[in-house]
Amino acid sequence: MAKEYRLSAERLEELKQELTYLKTVREKEVAELIKEARSFGDLSENSEYDEAKNEQGKLYSRIAELDEILSNYTIIEEQESARDIVHVGNTVVVKDLEFDEQLSYQIVGSQEADPMNGRISEDSPFGRALLGQKAGKEVVVEAPAGNIRYQIVEIQR
Repeated sequence: MAKEYRLSAERLEELKQELTYLKTVREKEVAELIKEARSFGDLSENSEYDEAKNEQGKLYSRIAELDEILSNYTIIEEQESARDIVHVGNTVVVKDLEFDEQLSYQIVGSQEADPMNGRISEDSPFGRALLGQKAGKEVVVEAPAGNIRYQIVEIQR
């Protein structure tokens, strides 16, 4: 069974645009690189040709990945019911109980995760611990360094 990817409407549009770019503009650029590299002669010792073929492989791999995502996705919809429960798409303010500091994270689908910018995947241990919880609730996240305790301060739409 194919994996289902959860995407925001914005991310879906970005992926569609990337796929269109790769299939139209980038594919022609890589084909031109290969054509140019072939003109240099002996392909067995032609590093430009090898590099162009590697680039073509990466391009087709990314196109296949995008095709897979775009054929098995669901849009993350804002939950109308239970506004006080953490869902994908919410921004959650938590308090680290060990260091007494507040942090803010947006819970997103796995294709949109960017932890360095506060976008946590629903599939991550932290995302799984937060999903379905209410403000005021204490959650424990299992991490390699040990369990980390957080308190959910606020759930934002």
